[in-house]
Amino acid sequence: ADIKLIEEEEIKAILRAVDEIIATGGRSMLAKILKGSKDKKILEYGLDQCPTYGYYRQLTLEQITNRIDWMIQQDYLRIDYMGKLPMLVFSEKGWEIERETYAEELLQKLTSLLGGDDYSFVHELKDRNRGMILLLIGKIKGTCNARFIPLLKAWKEIEYKKVQNEIQKAIVHLMKEGTI
Repeated sequence: ADIKLIEEEEIKAILRAVDEIIATGGRSMLAKILKGSKDKKILEYGLDQCPTYGYYRQLTLEQITNRIDWMIQQDYLRIDYMGKLPMLVFSEKGWEIERETYAEELLQKLTSLLGGDDYSFVHELKDRNRGMILLLIGKIKGTCNARFIPLLKAWKEIEYKKVQNEIQKAIVHLMKEGTI
């Protein structure tokens, strides 16, 4: 429609909302999340908990849908069909951006857990996209914050072998380079 360019912050916000409904929802559901709709299905599925819920509160659903269509045209998103139902999925370009955004969001969440002794959140990391998890582990290493070590040890106990190996490398790195 009338959309020529969308700012990077908006692209990230749209992709973050898509992540909540990837391969299970389409354009209209995404538009409702970004609008901040009180639609029964949005609330029933807990989509009002999405970090970018209501991001485009001030826009109409049509204006939001135009932005979603722009994201599809610019190959940030694609549409796959499940039977006859159109579902949104990431393109490689879109996933690359969302993976970075989500890994940063998870890093902030894990950072907030430091100093406590409840690391049960790490169970939510199991079975997530491996590329995103490896990126997250790299970000933890990059903090040089040795306070992550107890959390990493708790996480390592529940993970698969390849991820355990990367977590162990991060622990060793933080023991050598880390500050408290």
